[in-house]
Formats: sequence, C-alpha cells, structure tokens
Amino acid sequence: MTATDLPYREITDSNGRLYRIGESPQQILGRGRSSMMWLPWAAMMGVSVFEYGYGAAEQALEDKHGWSLSQTFWLVAIWTVFQAAVAFPAGRLREKGVVSAKAAMLSGAVMVFLAFFTLGATSSLWLNILCYSFFGGVGSGLVYATCINMVGKWYPEKRGGKTGFVNGGFAYGALPFIFIFSYVFNEENFSLILTLIGIYMFLIVGICGFLFKDPPKNWWPEEVDPLAWSSKTKSTRSLRKNPPAVRQYGPMEAVKTGQLPLMWFSLAIIGGVSLFGIGYQVPFAKSLGFGPFVAASSAGILSLVNGLGRGAVGWLSDQIGRKQALILVLLVEAVAQFGLLWSGNMHNEVLFILFAFVAGFGGGAFFPMFAALTPDYFGENNNASNYGLVYSAKLVSGIVGFGAASSVVTSVGYTGAYIIAGSIAVLSAIIAAFLKQPGRGDVAPDPGRSEQANSHTAQLPSTGQA
Repeated sequence: MTATDLPYREITDSNGRLYRIGESPQQILGRGRSSMMWLPWAAMMGVSVFEYGYGAAEQALEDKHGWSLSQTFWLVAIWTVFQAAVAFPAGRLREKGVVSAKAAMLSGAVMVFLAFFTLGATSSLWLNILCYSFFGGVGSGLVYATCINMVGKWYPEKRGGKTGFVNGGFAYGALPFIFIFSYVFNEENFSLILTLIGIYMFLIVGICGFLFKDPPKNWWPEEVDPLAWSSKTKSTRSLRKNPPAVRQYGPMEAVKTGQLPLMWFSLAIIGGVSLFGIGYQVPFAKSLGFGPFVAASSAGILSLVNGLGRGAVGWLSDQIGRKQALILVLLVEAVAQFGLLWSGNMHNEVLFILFAFVAGFGGGAFFPMFAALTPDYFGENNNASNYGLVYSAKLVSGIVGFGAASSVVTSVGYTGAYIIAGSIAVLSAIIAAFLKQPGRGDVAPDPGRSEQANSHTAQLPSTGQA
C-alpha cells in the first residue's frame, strides 16, 4: 500500500494551514521518522567541506595550480552562486512532485564527486569553474535544499530545533577536513586527498539519499493534535513570541508584501560577512604569523560553533522571538569582526581563538532564523519556494564575501576588510529591525484561537488493508 492509499483526515485551521493526519511514519517509511533527521544531517555533514574547509585548503590550491589569491577565491565564489541559485527551482520542483528527494540527492552525489575529482586532476581554471563551481555548486545546493526541506516535512511541529540541528551539520562537518588541509595536504598527495574526499561525499550523500522519502504533502504526526497543539503550555510562549502567518502566501505574494525582499537584503549582506570569515580567517591568521595549529584551530572552532550555535539559537528564538534572536545574532557577528581584527593586530592567540568562537556563533545562527521566519511570515504551504527565494540572497553573499573580498583585502588589507565586515553586520541588524509579519502589525494572536475549518477521511482501499 502506498502513502496515498492510507486512511487520513485533512484539517484546516483558522489561518488557512492544512494538516493531513492519520498516517504513521512506520506506515509510510517502514521505520521511525527519526531517520529523516539523522540522514539529512549526515548528508549535510558530507558536503560541508565545500564551504567551510575551503579557506584551509586555499594555500595548497595556489601552490599546486599556480593560481592567485583572487582566482582561488573566485572559484568558490562562483560555487556559492550556483549552490544558492538552485534552492528556489529545486523547491518548486519538489513541491510540484516533479523531482523526488531520492533523485535530487543521487544527482547531487554524482556532481559533488565530479567537483573534487576535477579539482585534484587539473589546473585549468575554466574546467574547474565548470566542474567545481557549476556542478559542485548545483550538486551541493540540491543536497542542502533537499535536506532542509526533508526534515521540515517530517518534523512540522518541531521545525525550528530540528532544522537548526540538520543545518548545523553543514558547518561542523568540515572540522576534520580543516585539520587535514592544514597539516597533511600538500602537492605530493594533492590529487589523492581530493579524490578520496570526492568518494567520501559520493558515498555518504548517495547512501543517505537512497533512503530518503517524502511524507504526503501537509503531513502531520498522528499523535499530535494540530489544533490543541498550539494551546499546550509548552508551546504557548513560543507561539506568543512567534505567531503563525495570518494566511498562506505564494512566492510572488510574499515578494509583494515587501518583507521577503527586506529579509533577502539583510541575508545577502550578512551572508557576505559570514563567508568572508569562513574563507579568509585562516589566511588572516597566517598573515599575522600564527602557526598552523592556531590557524586551523580558529577555523575549526568557527565551523564547530557555527553549526552548534544554529540549534541553540533555535531554542532561544522560542523564548524571546525569532526577530529578536536574529537581531542579537547579527550584532554578535559584528562584534566578532572587530574582535578578530583587534586580537589579531595585538598578536594575542588566545583572544583570537576566543573571537573565532564568537564569530562562529554569530556567523551561522542567522541561517535557521531566516529559515524559521519564512513560514512564520508567509505560511507553510509554499515554504520550500518562499525560503528558496530568501536563500537565493547567498548568490550575492558569495560574490561579495568570497570573490570581491579578495580585491578588498588586496587594496586595503585585512584591517580595512574586517572594519568593513563589522560595519556591514551592524547594517544587517538595523535592516532586520524593520521586519514585521505581513498583515498582523505588532499584535500577537491568542495561541488557542485556531479552529477546525474542515476535515474529511480518505476512503480505505477496497482490500481493507491498514
């Protein structure tokens, strides 16, 4: 029996959100839904090396291929463009059922392998732009978008924490590779290490993707009453701080509210600051005369805290509100940029690592905040497409944070670059302060206000099987 054959009810609340109830994960998957959290998490860990390990490998890429600093970072900047660009079309195709989760993941597995194999096999910048930047960007973007979307579908009542957890794997999954690139990676083993990393990504993404399966659209866990859920004591505070969308907005409707473009711009500029830190922190540390341990440790701490902080801020946003948590995180990222510059110029290794910790927290936690704000503002029915539009801001972030930043560093040095980065982070926080839920103003609803608008039970198949 397929998921569509199983008995279910559909309920619509007063905000227009649809819930499909009655099918258990065991009936749909043949196992518990926790696998649909752990598998996306593992796959996100697998592709994290593209972004968070790149800064540690940068010097070896220059030495082996004879590229300049600018050429090396434009390669990953273009990768970021395609990694972000695929989010919206992938979301639309997934919502329409044109592309399955398994197909997206298996395609991504092949592309990410090709990217790293080519990077190790040839010094041709143009061929690497095609394979690493284009195919690698599209492949890792498919993995990212599918994994985030998957865990949200299977945990609709716990989206903030679960999404933050899975999203975190995209950062700290690169931790072992940062130390490999800092201590082991050289011209003699260059091709071997990159090929082995490509094989590792192909296997982990491919195996996880092969086991992926979507729940029916609008699926809701049968053990949780969706209408009573909003009135539970445990969720009342969160709901008051983060009221549900007043209605379900399509992508273009969300754009017309003015709030989605505001979110996009805020994410675009803070994303550039975050990517600048990810890419240039190791080169900055080396330029200060810090040894490989301090350079690698600062980058490792940044990626580790970057990932773990995403889950922590998800919890914090339930207590103080997502917008408030977002503004706090953006200000923390601003402080971190000035702190790294100050401690670096003082040549204080302990303080430098401390501010790397702060930068890690501030440089990643805003991603799940934007991901959670999107359904809060525009509803869940079109969330994959709406967040795809918001996440496309990373197109600009990659160009600025990785690519254009190389020219800034060359022109004004790391001092000027870090001052600019800190100032941009402050500007992003100011922009976020103007965010407001469309159609509601500043009035939060009564969390018990939802009511059943309609329900029906699907017909049992003629065999009578359960």
